Amino acid sequence: MKNIYIALVLILSFFLPLSSSSFENYIQYGNASWYGRQFHGRKTASGERFNKQSFTGAHKQLPFGTIVRVTNLRNGKDVYVRINDRGPYVSGRIVDISRAAAEAIGFRKRGVARVRVEVVSLP
Repeated sequence: MKNIYIALVLILSFFLPLSSSSFENYIQYGNASWYGRQFHGRKTASGERFNKQSFTGAHKQLPFGTIVRVTNLRNGKDVYVRINDRGPYVSGRIVDISRAAAEAIGFRKRGVARVRVEVVSLP
């Protein structure tokens, strides 16, 4: 019986999201991409409609509503985005941001940029 209980706890902990406090002082480095026209008006994983002109983003783990600062490491420009979607689902990428956010930090034309993602505030 004890083994079943332990197995159940392990399985549930794998599927349950991490608590918000797990992301305090969270910083991540990697590649960012952007998404725009083809998703404009569609529902995001949070249930809200995607707007390519809003400063929003997708992250695999951060709670919806988290505000992050995304810094383009090539030029030092940064932007604040609110996480409202899940992704990216391309290997090697850590965040997808809206077209407007990508334009603000100067990588819309390139499509992908090396960035720093830093949690500013949690929901």
